[in-house]
Amino acid sequence: MTKFALISVSDKTGIVDFAKQLIVQNYKILATGKTAKLLADNSVNCIEISDFTGFPEIFDGRVKTLQPTIFGGILMRRDIEKDIKQAGENSIQPIDIVCVNLYPFPEVVSRTDISNEVKIENIDIGGPSLIRAAAKNYKYVSVLTNPLQYNDFIAELSNGAITESTRKKLAYDAFDYTSYYDTLIANYLEEEFSQSPKSIRLNYRFASRLRYGENPHQNAELYGELNSYFDFIHGKELSYNNIIDLIAAVELVDDLEKHSCAIIKHTNPCGAATSDSTFNAYLNALSTDPMSAFGGIVAFNTEVDLDTAKKLNEIFLEIIVAPSFSKDAINELKIKKNRRLLRQKKSFSLNNKIIKSIPAGLLVQDKDSSKIGTENFKLVTERAISKTDEKDLIFAWAVCKHAKSNTIIFAKDQKVLGVGAGQMSRVDSARIAVRKASENKHKLDGAVAASDAFFPFADGLIEIAKAGIKAVVQPGGSVRDSEVIDAANKNGIAMVFTGIRNFKH
Repeated sequence: MTKFALISVSDKTGIVDFAKQLIVQNYKILATGKTAKLLADNSVNCIEISDFTGFPEIFDGRVKTLQPTIFGGILMRRDIEKDIKQAGENSIQPIDIVCVNLYPFPEVVSRTDISNEVKIENIDIGGPSLIRAAAKNYKYVSVLTNPLQYNDFIAELSNGAITESTRKKLAYDAFDYTSYYDTLIANYLEEEFSQSPKSIRLNYRFASRLRYGENPHQNAELYGELNSYFDFIHGKELSYNNIIDLIAAVELVDDLEKHSCAIIKHTNPCGAATSDSTFNAYLNALSTDPMSAFGGIVAFNTEVDLDTAKKLNEIFLEIIVAPSFSKDAINELKIKKNRRLLRQKKSFSLNNKIIKSIPAGLLVQDKDSSKIGTENFKLVTERAISKTDEKDLIFAWAVCKHAKSNTIIFAKDQKVLGVGAGQMSRVDSARIAVRKASENKHKLDGAVAASDAFFPFADGLIEIAKAGIKAVVQPGGSVRDSEVIDAANKNGIAMVFTGIRNFKH
């Protein structure tokens, strides 16, 4: 009996050699338009689908494989007498190998230089149908969807036959491939046609296994395209916790003005500063809490130069990330063999969704992309704020947004002086921020404070006042706002409300 293999590929990598090897194994090749032409141009004998079915490709190739002759050959059951009889009656011959990959919708969907019409034309119809049919009938049919599968397949075929276990794996890979493809289409159309979401379609390809998760007894994997945001320059592989802290560091420094540095430990800032140079930004950020900075993740939003690199080398750091490094800086930083160096290629999107798993479901919310300026300030105290206060309050607010609630941040001259974060009581956060500032010999007289949410009582503000803070920014909105405002006035503190809360759980 004649053995047939159908080939219809958009990605033609390796397809000529693959087809030649199939011919060596006594298969006849069926091929569609451009695939058939490529094979013919390379002296590979093949039968065009239109010749095999007796029906031409129509509508500029929109319809070419959607024929009973093709799908019958793929879906017929080889050991069912009824199927064999009907195949004979309808001149249907079995097709044992289907090699198909799809129009490049994943490559065009995110492009901004092509029209919606072009993107729609890159939605494959016949290809997914062929793949799904072959995968469904894996008991008899092998389906290949990726050039990386060709060599192993030919090696097994050359040894006699393709095993059912291989066909099962290929079928799984095929349905995984079409699922990924269909999800991209649904996500695109949902946005393009302004449709309300009916489901959350997570569509991230496996990237790598991580050494472990948060702890050594937890397995972990990385999915998606982290490398689209970062170039890995140097050092050992990133761990699960490294990646979490890396994202936290970059998100913070992206919210600050140029020449800023953020130092992160366990997703909380233990140092942050904006200055007139990358070098000074790092010095000021490091001075916030040098002990906690040990083993931290350091992020910059401007280029790292040689002087900064030398200073960075003075302590142990897990990761250094920046938009660029001078050549000399890279050479200097590579002295530390295991420390990771990453180049940030682009800013994180402001319209990302935050997704957290819960039993039997997901919680989904918009990323907190809120920012404030003086236009958001509502002065609620007798004492006004100065221009210097304004800059420091905006800076402190930006840092505060990126620390675990409840959060209190002290800052002066756009440098963090103390951090109290992740406490069950806001007054405890205030006390911790005061203590950390004192331990690192930072004077809080004339500094400002930011609180991620309102003060439920005046006690937290009174703790701040004792430390010498002169201005506070907070959302406001407590039933005891008047009590807190009175405490600020009694202590000579200026206070502004923003009307924006920045909880981070």
